[in-house]
Amino acid sequence: MTGPARLVRTERVGGRCTITLDDPDNRNALGLQLMSELVEACEAADADPDVRVVVLTNSGGTFCAGANLKEASAPRAPGAPVPDPIALFGRFSRSPKPYVGRIAGHCVAGGMGLAASMDIAIAGDDALFGFTEVRIGVIPAVVSVVCLPKLRAADARSAFLRGNRFAAPEAARMGLIQEAVPPADLDAAVDAVVDDLLRAGPEALAAAKRLLREVPTLPVDAAFAFARDLSAELFASGEAAEGMRAFREKRPPSWAPSGGRY
Repeated sequence: MTGPARLVRTERVGGRCTITLDDPDNRNALGLQLMSELVEACEAADADPDVRVVVLTNSGGTFCAGANLKEASAPRAPGAPVPDPIALFGRFSRSPKPYVGRIAGHCVAGGMGLAASMDIAIAGDDALFGFTEVRIGVIPAVVSVVCLPKLRAADARSAFLRGNRFAAPEAARMGLIQEAVPPADLDAAVDAVVDDLLRAGPEALAAAKRLLREVPTLPVDAAFAFARDLSAELFASGEAAEGMRAFREKRPPSWAPSGGRY
């Protein structure tokens, strides 16, 4: 007998790994199987030295509709596995690799957590967003951890309490995503971001993500000390030596795609 159909697809081309949520019949809802497969795919991408950038996208007309309500409302047997939000939403900022969201469809409830967890997210401007949880009697509790740092207090209060849906350009204005573009331009916009990331040093990208994660948590003096030491470590690295040598020689560094700008 074969097992259930896979709900997450992975494709690797060059240094880019594309992970696709592929359960359109359930609007890519975050059920146990999809979340487990997504974590598994991310772990594999993070562990693969040939993967430099990860793109998370979707099939169908919905990026992610949030929790799988059929699963969430069903009786759960004692000891049955439950989705782990830390293993999913908490992993993206800890990853040394950049994650880019290619949001090709509507994104609501728990899906907002996925969008906000991305390092850079771009959506088609026809997509709708929203923290719709209050309209079914619950709240955006787990995703608030990754969404609130990106939102103005006034925007968060309005969106969490109203539960209304809003267009992708408004999601960009609020800071949940970086950009909303016409659907026909979505691939080109994502490709441009991926190209920029592939031209950055892998060690530098990992350190930049560490900087973004840790500096806001530190007192000012400790933050300066941390940043000073991390900067000195990078300036002494082989990657920086190659990058500065390539800059002087007006050529791309060894890790970057050949040709083009540097």
